Amino acid sequence: MNALPETKKIRNSVLANERRQFVVLPFSLCLFILATVIPADAQQQAGTRTEISTLLPDAPLPQFGLQSVPPTTQTEGQGTILGVVLDLSGARVADARVTLTTPNGVQVQMLQSKDDGAFVFKAVPSGSYQVVIDAKGLEPFTSPPIVLGAGQVYEMPRELLGIASTSTTVEVRPTEEIAAEQIKQEEKQRILGFAPAFYVSYVKDAAPMTTKQKYSLAAHDTLDWTSYIGVSVAAGIEQASNTHPGYGQGAAGYGKRWAAQFADGRSSDFLSHAVFASMLHQDPRYFYQGTGTTKSRLYHALSSAFIARSDSGKTMPNYSYLLGTMASGALSNAYYPHADRGVGLVFTTAAIGIGGRAAQAVLEEFVSKRITKNAPKSIPAGPTP
Repeated sequence: MNALPETKKIRNSVLANERRQFVVLPFSLCLFILATVIPADAQQQAGTRTEISTLLPDAPLPQFGLQSVPPTTQTEGQGTILGVVLDLSGARVADARVTLTTPNGVQVQMLQSKDDGAFVFKAVPSGSYQVVIDAKGLEPFTSPPIVLGAGQVYEMPRELLGIASTSTTVEVRPTEEIAAEQIKQEEKQRILGFAPAFYVSYVKDAAPMTTKQKYSLAAHDTLDWTSYIGVSVAAGIEQASNTHPGYGQGAAGYGKRWAAQFADGRSSDFLSHAVFASMLHQDPRYFYQGTGTTKSRLYHALSSAFIARSDSGKTMPNYSYLLGTMASGALSNAYYPHADRGVGLVFTTAAIGIGGRAAQAVLEEFVSKRITKNAPKSIPAGPTP
């Protein structure tokens, strides 16, 4: 009876041990699995976090209002230079040409600023650089030297580009030099390539002539080779019509008439175009109008015998021509036949001279320009002296 309880006790102890082993063994196995698997996962996650952290920048890149600078992939030793182009009002300037150069001017990179004025130079090796900005209508800009370190992101200070100043070049030359050029052009003008038209100015605001230029042009005109032909023809006509019979006929009469014609023309030209024009500061040239109504042009041409332009550009009575023709008529009393001398000769010579000038001016205004060699096709405006 006592053995039976003892046997049950032993059997129960064995069963309890078996149950504990059944529970402990699986639990131990689970702990073993967790001990081997979980650390590996944790290490993998830690490695992933480290890998991700190396791809992200240490700090956010600077912002540029409308756009942000995208992250750039840089190799070791390279950096970034960025900035914004602004004008004086602070407005952003698009399409500005931005050039990255070395301090000695060697171009490294060049780009255009974006719509918001931003620019970024990527993958720039470490070293010293300058940024040059050129924008239409703005002053060019060159930055101070920039020392870029390895891996550095350099943001340029914001510079306001001033508006480019426009310059107008005004050529200032002596009046005498300008007048000389205009006279040189006038001395090439010949009607039908033959008759001189030296005293016609197609420049409305021509530079005033100096005294020396007035005498020089008078000599060039009155001693032109065509004047000898004109004098010869006029003397022949007088010879044929026996004008001034006191000169007689034959070679002697023709010679006297030729000399009188030559003296009349030369004295009239020099006195009116040079002597009195210089003394009274008047311009001896005819100034072509070329525009306006026929009536206004006709009036301009006819009045030129009585109205002249002063050297200062004002209009005034044509004293130089009136006095010149009358003085020439007075001189003719010295060599005309006695029967033809007197006050009448003076006024007759003056009237013929004034009438001839008015008729010549009408031809120059309406006809001569179209048949004058070297006359300008358009009416140029002279430079302001």
